[in-house]
Amino acid sequence: MTPNDPTLLLLLYFIMPLWLLAGVCDWLCHRKTHIEENAGLKEAFIHILMFSEMGIPLLAALFLEINALIILLMVVGFLLHEATALWDVSYSSTVRYISPVEQHIHSFLEMVPLMALLLVVTRHWDQALALVGLGAAAADFSLNLKSEPLPVPYIVTLLLAIVLLEILPFAEEFVRCFRKRGATEK
Repeated sequence: MTPNDPTLLLLLYFIMPLWLLAGVCDWLCHRKTHIEENAGLKEAFIHILMFSEMGIPLLAALFLEINALIILLMVVGFLLHEATALWDVSYSSTVRYISPVEQHIHSFLEMVPLMALLLVVTRHWDQALALVGLGAAAADFSLNLKSEPLPVPYIVTLLLAIVLLEILPFAEEFVRCFRKRGATEK
């Protein structure tokens, strides 16, 4: 990792924390509107689906060499996430109040992954061009671990933050909705 690479520094130390912060703020909005009482398990499931759509490309980008395959995975994940976000809001807005603050947080949750994707593309322009049949480089669709891995302390801290700020809160949300569903069915 080059410490003087502003694009990488933006990705690691601005984009990722901003994304995590937006995610935990969204969860707090869900708690405030008691989604277990209205949108319920369906919305909680949609949130886990969106987390997976972004989590898989994120893990690939953290641990694997960025090439045409990883860029394609990131583009597909982003597009799926956008479609699922539309489904999420289309459903949830019919059964619960979505405040202006939560709507604004959703804007971050949609645009921050796009910013990350664009920064990755700028760092790996030759493979981005190759993916669409342009440029001199051949598209590389192999899976290889990073030859220059990200610093271990960064990876450990990021993964711990993801668990604490995203996985555990949204798992709690899912359990809360599941329990409420079970209680109302008795």
